[in-house]
Amino acid sequence: MDYNIEQINHLIRNRRSLYPQNFSEEIIPRKIIEEILENANWAPTHGLTQPWHFTIFHGEGLQKLAEFQAELYKNATSPELFLEAKYNKLITNPTQCSHVIAIGMKRDTRGKIPEIEEIESVACAVQNMHLTCTAYGIGAYWGSGGVTYLEEAKPFFGLEPQDKLLGFFFMGYPKIEWPKGRRTPISEKTTWVE
Repeated sequence: MDYNIEQINHLIRNRRSLYPQNFSEEIIPRKIIEEILENANWAPTHGLTQPWHFTIFHGEGLQKLAEFQAELYKNATSPELFLEAKYNKLITNPTQCSHVIAIGMKRDTRGKIPEIEEIESVACAVQNMHLTCTAYGIGAYWGSGGVTYLEEAKPFFGLEPQDKLLGFFFMGYPKIEWPKGRRTPISEKTTWVE
């Protein structure tokens, strides 16, 4: 196989999270969205269960998502814990995006593969999406707040009780300069056994 490793290193090391308030109004072409999803489909998957399930919101669908999650948050939150700022964020964030992809994990019905491994496969799929976005100059952010862990949210995204909603992938062309990254040295996070 013949790949340009320098370009691959550059791509991986320049992946960043960009947030909805930093997106322009430019719409991502459907062909690119489909390619992003196809690359997600090639993530590692134990037992070939391919547990990822994506629900894509675009156009009027973004408003449907915004209204659904804001109202679910409002109805599922006790008055003393309800935050108006969180409600407002849930109703506005999706509409600032070109597309939002709900990230689901469909549990293998045989239960052969440990749940954590299915979640890890979905995370790999999302990384493939994020890297593809970076290659196209598209900003993206995987958020797991809002209604992500509410059981009542699952049916809206085509998920069954045994499945998991793992968050939302917000996407749009940035209206800001691509952010610089920062990491502590890998030597501080590794142990070599030789």
